[in-house]
This record gives sequence, structure tokens and C-alpha cells, in this order.
Amino acid sequence: MGPQTIKISPILNKVTSGQCEKEYYTLCWIQNGVSHIEINKAKYRNVSNSVFFLTPDFDWKIYKNETSSSSGYLLSLPKFVLDYPAFKNLHITQVRLFKSIDEIPKINLSPGIEKRVQSILEMLDELTSTNLAHKEDAILSLLNTFFVYCDGKCNIKTYISENSQKAVLVYKFKKIIDKKISEFHEVSSYAELLCISDKYLNECVKEVLGTNAKSLIDEKLIMTARHELKFIDKTIKEIAFQLGFSSPDYFSYFLKKHTKSTPSQVRKN
Repeated sequence: MGPQTIKISPILNKVTSGQCEKEYYTLCWIQNGVSHIEINKAKYRNVSNSVFFLTPDFDWKIYKNETSSSSGYLLSLPKFVLDYPAFKNLHITQVRLFKSIDEIPKINLSPGIEKRVQSILEMLDELTSTNLAHKEDAILSLLNTFFVYCDGKCNIKTYISENSQKAVLVYKFKKIIDKKISEFHEVSSYAELLCISDKYLNECVKEVLGTNAKSLIDEKLIMTARHELKFIDKTIKEIAFQLGFSSPDYFSYFLKKHTKSTPSQVRKN
């Protein structure tokens, strides 16, 4: 791999700009304290605890608020690193292809894992400047752990391109779930928004992700419910109605069924 292959640096300057080197990708983890990131002249705000996967043809700038502390990390990776055997089963290696349908590859990490991600990247930063034995193995292991945290948001198994219409459809489905999860809990509602049948939507999700459409909806509901219960100062009843459940009792039944915990238990843990 070579001692200078992977480069990492904290985001410290008021404005950090660059263009990825020809054979490199840049992973940008924004922790907090950033007003916005500009990619190819488009501005993206509300980017705390998110990862941007920047390919060599992106021009980008990060605009930091007036703070002296680091606002995250920039990780520069050569393309061949993503072909390392340990990474081949992680779908993060394909997120770079999302831009083929005019989407910036942004990953919103799950709430509550900032400290873990920060620790991983701080260890990477330390390792890259040392001459320790087995340094490269340790770096790859830490990268693998970081990718695992990203992986749940990028689990599309096939390449998204003009010739992969089912993958494009599933990606659109996942994006609509993110926006409409508080309104719609049924596959039929999303199929209608996509102007396709329930059967065809399930067929696409099964082929691309190896699961069914309802499981993606339920997964998003569970993640959102956990976040609201742990980090938002609202009653369980308020959260239940906010997420589109018909009653707090049904909300409790749903969580108990999928997580083995009641809303109260989720909130305490």
C-alpha cells in the first residue's frame, strides 16, 4: 500500500478547498461547526455527522464556522485501496457511482456515533505519521470499521448507471422513504409515488438489495424512532403521532415487535 498512500487531515481552516487528485477519492467526514459545503458550485447545509464521497471530478470547498476546534476529517484514498479484499463485501465502495444520476454522494450517519467515528479517524491520523510495525494492516482495519458505519446507508449491491434501471429505482425509493417516512408506512404508498406496482417495487428491491420493500420502510421507522426517543425532548405520544402512527399503543407494538423493547426502554438505554 505504501506509507504515503492514505492521507488524512483535520478540518481546521475557515475555508478548506480542493479537487481530488486524479487517482484518489476524498472522504469528508463533517462532525459539526461547518456552515456549508460547496460541491461543483452547489451549496449543501445541515451537514453535521455526514460523510461526503468526493470523486476526482468534484471541485469542493468547506466553509467552517468561527471555532478553533476541528470540524471533522478529510481522508484521501487511492482508487485501488477500495479493491482491497476486506472491502469488497462492503457496499460503501460503490457509493461513488451515485453521482451517475446527478446525486452528490452524501451519507447521513446514524445519530449517536460521532464519538466512535471521531476515535477511528483520530487513530488513523496518528497511525499515518508513525513507523510502527504492521502499520498498514492497522490502517486497513480502521478503514474497514469506518466503512461498516457508513455501509448501512449505501447498501446498493449493483452499479447505478443508465443500464441499471432497477438499481436507480431502488435508490429513488430509499430517498423517498427518507423524506416521507412520517407520512407513509406502506409499500403501496411508495409504489404509487414512483408510478409502479407494489409487485414490481418488491421485485426491484429483492434483486438489488436481497430484501423486501417493507423491510426498508420499517428499518427507517425504527432508526428515526430511536433517534427521536433518545435525543428529542418530546413525549412518547407526541413522537408516535409525529411518525405517523395511529396511536401510542400501536407505536409501542411496532417497536416491541422489531426491537424487543418498548419506547420507554429504548429511551432509557
